[in-house]
This record gives sequence, C-alpha cells and structure tokens, in this order.
Amino acid sequence: MHQRFGKLVMLRYLTSRKILAGLFVLVICLTLVYGCFSGTKTLRLAPQLLTDPFLQLPTESSVRVVWFTEFAGSKHSVAYGDNLQQTATANTTKLSRTREDQESRIGNQTENGQVYKQPVARDIWRHEAEVVGLTPGKRVSYRITSVREDGESVSSNAFTLAPTPTPGTPLKILLTSDHQLKPMIAANLQKVVETVGKVDAVWLAGDTVNIADRASEWFDDNEGGAFFPCLQGRAKSQRDVNGVKTSFTGGEIIQHAPMFTSIGNHEVMGRFARGGSLGDEFSDPFPRAAALKLYGEKSLKNNSYNTDTYEEIFTLPESQEGGETYYAVSFGDVRLVVLYAANMWRTPNMDAEARGKYRERDKDLQNSENWGYGQIIFEPIAKGSKQYNWLAQELNSPEFKQAKYKVVMFHYPPHSLGDNIVPPYTDPVQIIERDANGNVKAVRYNYPKESDYLIRDVMPLLEAANVQMVLYGHSHLWNRFRSPSGMHFLETSNVGNTYGAFLSGRKRPVPTGDKKDYAALGDPNGLEPVIPAIAPLLGKDGKPLPYIASNDITAFSIFDTGTGTVSSYRFDTSQPNSKVMKFDEFQLR
Repeated sequence: MHQRFGKLVMLRYLTSRKILAGLFVLVICLTLVYGCFSGTKTLRLAPQLLTDPFLQLPTESSVRVVWFTEFAGSKHSVAYGDNLQQTATANTTKLSRTREDQESRIGNQTENGQVYKQPVARDIWRHEAEVVGLTPGKRVSYRITSVREDGESVSSNAFTLAPTPTPGTPLKILLTSDHQLKPMIAANLQKVVETVGKVDAVWLAGDTVNIADRASEWFDDNEGGAFFPCLQGRAKSQRDVNGVKTSFTGGEIIQHAPMFTSIGNHEVMGRFARGGSLGDEFSDPFPRAAALKLYGEKSLKNNSYNTDTYEEIFTLPESQEGGETYYAVSFGDVRLVVLYAANMWRTPNMDAEARGKYRERDKDLQNSENWGYGQIIFEPIAKGSKQYNWLAQELNSPEFKQAKYKVVMFHYPPHSLGDNIVPPYTDPVQIIERDANGNVKAVRYNYPKESDYLIRDVMPLLEAANVQMVLYGHSHLWNRFRSPSGMHFLETSNVGNTYGAFLSGRKRPVPTGDKKDYAALGDPNGLEPVIPAIAPLLGKDGKPLPYIASNDITAFSIFDTGTGTVSSYRFDTSQPNSKVMKFDEFQLR
C-alpha cells in the first residue's frame, strides 16, 4: 500500500511538473507573439540582419561586400575562401537621412498614420568589407557575421563572390529598372533566376525605390516588395491569380552578382523637412540657382535637392567630376558608361491646382518660394557642361575604344512610346504673365524640342563613338528602337507596372496647340519601334505589338556577352500556369 501510494504521489508530482513546464512554454510563446504584434521590445529568438550581403565595386583582385543592420554592433566581418578561413573586417557607417513617416508601410502600420504621425529618424548601420587577394575567373564562398551589443552574433548563409571578370569571359547581365516596390517586381526577379540561373551582374537604369529616404522601401516594407528583399530572394509578395493568392519571393541575385545603377528621379530627395511627409519632401526639389539666392551656400543642399541616401547605400565606381552620380567601368568585354540624366517628374495636369510640368498653382503665384519650377533637370548634360565634357573624354579613352561592347546607361528615355518622354529633355523656359500693377497672373513653362539635350547633344556623341546599345527606363514599359547607323535603344522597365504606350488611339496628355514640341503619339524623336523578333504580343486587331505595356505581364532582359545577344523574356503573373517566354532577341554588332 505504501509503495502504491508513493507511486501515486510521484505520478502527480511529475504531472504537475509537466503542466508547469507547459505553462512556462505557453507564457514565453504568448510573450513573443505579443511582442511581434504590439511593437514592444521583448525577448528575441535571435538577432537579425536587415539585409543579406550584396556585392559592389569589383576590381581585378577584390570586391566589396555590403550589408545593413539596425544595431551598431561590433566585429562585423566577412569570412571567405576555402573553408571560410580568411577574414575581412568591415567598416561601419550610419545612414544619415533614413526615416519613416505616416505613409510608410512597416511593422503594424498598414494604413497612413497608424504608428507614425510625421517623419521620424530610423537608425540603420551599413557595413562594408573589401575582400582582397582574389583570382580572376575563380569564385569563392563567403559569409558575413555581425555581433550585437549584447554579445549575440548573427551570420548569413554562405554565398559566392568573384573579382571583376577578364575580357573574353562570357557573362549574363540582367538589365532592369524602375522597381519602386511595384507589384510584379518579386515575380519578375524570381523568374530571372528560374530562367537563366545566376547572373554575373545587374545593370539597373534608375528608380530603385519611390522615396529614397524612406528606409522601409529599401529594407522591409510590409507589403512584401522592398528593394533588397526582392533582389535577394527574401520578398513576400502576393499576386491575385484568378482569385487565388500566389506568392513570389524575388531572386537570390545580388548576393552573388555586383550591381551597377544610375540615378533616376526617384533617387533624388527635395527640400529637407519642409513638408509634412517624406512624400511631400520628395516632390519638392528646388532649383539650386534659386535656392542659392534665397538661402545662401551654407544650407544649399537642404533647400534644393540631394542624392545622399542613394550614395550612402551604394558603393559605385566614381569619376573625378561626378563621383558616383556618373561614371564608367570595365566589366569583362563591356565598357559601361553611366550618365546622370534625370529630371523631376511633375504632373501634365493643367488645372488651377496643379504644380505641374507646364504651370504653377494659382495659389502659389505670389510666392516664388512655393513654385515647382517645372520639370527641372537635376544635373546639366548639355554641350559644354561638366558632365558632357567628361562624357566626351570617356568616349575617347583607351578603355572605351578597346572594349568589345560599348553600352551607355541612364534613366530618361531618348526614344520611347511611353508617357514620360514628353516634354523634351531640356530646361524649362519660364514665362511669367503680369497685370498692369505688376502682380503675377500666371507662370507657365515651355520645353523647346530643338533644345532636347539628349537628342541634340548626347546622341551625336554616342553615334560617333560607335556605342552599340543605350539602356534606359522611366516609362515603365518594354520597347526598343534602332537608329539608322545601327545603335540599339532598349527600354526594359515594364517590370512591375505600366503607365501605358502611346502608338495609336489613346494619346499622351500634352498641352493643346504645341504639337511641334509635345508629341501625343509615337516616339517624339522620330524612330519607329522594333517589333519583337520572336513572339510579340498581339493587339486587339491581331497585329503584333512593338511594346509590352501591361499590369499583368512583366518583362526582363539578359545581355549575353558570350554571344553578343540581348534576349527579353515575359511572364504573365495573372495566369496560374503561365510559363516564361523569350519574346525578343537582337545582337550587338
């Protein structure tokens, strides 16, 4: 009896221990869940990196490895080589202008103003290590590690890196642009990897995000399409396919391949802390000449515009004249020349409340500090400018002349069927109308077509230098052109959404009575679009279309330097059984 009683007591004791242990685990789980959903700081299972590593600035024997965290930490390093036995120590800097605001989509904020009521600084640290002693043509494994202030360390998965490829190495280069958190970006980049495998480089012709200083757009926007997650295969983007949610993760791309970018209008932030939101700030660039008169040299940047966050995030080749904003780089058989050709997009609306391309708002007429000054160009490129002179010198350099392939990349389109090619790429000509008392009655802007800097000044330089391809974006569509001399023009920016193509029927919104300067249809600069060579889409009339302008069909292009071909692929995100299809291909001479 005593033995049986003892067993019963022991059984009850063990059962109580199990119940208590279970309750303890439950409390911990509930605490974690509450912390995740309430936004409060609580127990974390493991410290997290804000991004995977990505590659920048390869040389003949080195490459930079970059990643981001939300903790300053210490001992940030890269382990690389055979068995990851070699180590490179990273330098750490803090981003100076990254913020969140009432329009951010981060954490618990799924609608405007739920968490943030105004712009709030967000602390983000950037870590960069230079991996040296590399051998051309040989890939090695690498992995990053960061140590938090509490001593916990976190490491990435292992990826591969290599120095810049030597001439003669066949490469596959992804050509893309205008990501901007658009709904098909993750699907687009996922299909790149599924179709061609690992690429050797990424060329991105501007407009990485929408608002450059909004941190979540780069790192962790809660709608799943932030810039780095999409390019690193960590996105959580969904598309509605016939009522069924289909998830896309993007592609593991820039962990293995260096990326070269150009500045678009969305990399540029306007006057600092002047508006109520980061969107207001982005839409408020001010001409530097006007800012200099009103505010002086000391605060010129904060009262005009800047590309600080863009330049802090990337490590790009530099020119002496333009730094990272325009540069040239040799990569395998290619000499890539990157220009800064971007202006402030403004609405074509002509209503009284429009601070647009062609007019100022009526309510601002008496206060020039509130004027938008039209579609201002951020960096001069006209003949005689610093950038133009640099370009002329680069096109005459041995590195450029000796390259097998000569490619120029920038953001604004010289030839396009899209809407953003109008008005011409020139400085706005301001026309102020006054009444008899000298009061401002209207402020309008004209853009003379004969003064288009890209067509008048830059294209003749490129033609004379035997450039084979010009890559650009801005209008969110795929179309290509070919000049009489054989220079190819490729706009491959229909990667996430489109604003339409204007070949026939529907017309661009342009001012009435100014047909010579503002073309409502076709390419304003006179080239006929090329019909895709393999499988063009068909219009309603059954005829092949020379473009892709769709909010369901996404496109990407691959430059194969081994064969000299540029191939374009499309994927219909609205069809559950859709396959990637190569629809166009052309060869660089």
